[in-house]
Amino acid sequence: MTQKIGYTASELAVGMTASFTKTITEADIILFSAVSGDINPAHLDEEYAKTTVFGGRIAHGMLSAGLISAVLANRLPGPGTIYLGQTLSFRAPVRPGDTVKATVTVKSVIPAKRRVVLDTVCTVGDTVVITGEATMLAPADI
Repeated sequence: MTQKIGYTASELAVGMTASFTKTITEADIILFSAVSGDINPAHLDEEYAKTTVFGGRIAHGMLSAGLISAVLANRLPGPGTIYLGQTLSFRAPVRPGDTVKATVTVKSVIPAKRRVVLDTVCTVGDTVVITGEATMLAPADI
């Protein structure tokens, strides 16, 4: 069974969920550094990163958080949705080579205002690395 991609405000219901999974590569980290301007050595310099509380390099938190955006924009609510807000709590580091799964779950819907609130979580295996909540303007019914 194929999961539908993209929902209008009236099609959304509490409990609906969607995910996106990606392995964070060395190239992802370097490109994110270039695009964001975040060149913190904790992300780029293994020798420096070994001296930190993490004991080695970590990926940018916002790189992993960006995977939440991928789910919201491409799957649920999907194409045409507009980000209104996002809270994030970083729970554990993501390292180069880790596979991150971003999952969103509809928490509440106000169809008349096209507002949807979703719980957001990113995991690496069984470890929760990010939690939060997104508020979106869902696509209008056609």
